[in-house]
Amino acid sequence: MGTTQLETVPETKYWHLKQVIGEALDSEFAVGEILPNERELAARFGVARATLRQALEQLELEGRLQRRRGVGTTVAPPRMGVAVGAAGNGWPGSSGDAWQAMDCTQEIPPAAVADLLGAGLDEPVHVLRRSRMYSGQPVAADLLYVPAASVPDLSAIDIPDGATRARAVLRELQRLGFEGEDRAVELGSARADDAKQLDRLPGAPVLLVTTRYFGPDGRTAAVSVATYRADTCRLTFGGDVEFHSGDERKAS
Repeated sequence: MGTTQLETVPETKYWHLKQVIGEALDSEFAVGEILPNERELAARFGVARATLRQALEQLELEGRLQRRRGVGTTVAPPRMGVAVGAAGNGWPGSSGDAWQAMDCTQEIPPAAVADLLGAGLDEPVHVLRRSRMYSGQPVAADLLYVPAASVPDLSAIDIPDGATRARAVLRELQRLGFEGEDRAVELGSARADDAKQLDRLPGAPVLLVTTRYFGPDGRTAAVSVATYRADTCRLTFGGDVEFHSGDERKAS
């Protein structure tokens, strides 16, 4: 990487530095290559380490860099395209569902989720923990909240907490009937438990996709809060789920 005189640049220092480093990533570094440490980079560009960290954090947010435990900062591979439009999706647990059920417990949902469900703040619901993988790597973690009213026959099934009960909840949910869904997408920060599951650092940028599933009576039957790695995933709208890597490009 070359040096640059940032003092004469009218735009924010860290933003210009981000652009300079981004150009170097394209021309001088390969995917997976480890960047020099912060001290070396700050000295090379003649900037404070705080300015350098801002630039690196922005590049991580844009999916150009990855911070890996015990490794350092590496050049990220191209993001994988994940469709989040209604077409090609549907009821959780239905044919083609890419999520793997891992666990199921009964818990009081967060207030925002309880509001979406129309449930009381002290009313426990089934909470399914699910994971999504690609090429052996975790790309997303999901919490699926299902109120007891959506699976009324589950009480007769004597299954302990765990993946088996999660699958039972999904099977019962299928009986209810699926009438539609809506989604909201926002940028967020990885919570400690999500970060561990996704092999990220706590506070790393993530994409949060909140989905409400509607039953035949039009009421909210379940709510999914999915956390996608912002450094490896890009969200597309409409079409089936597709993953893209390298130079491959497919319409979504």
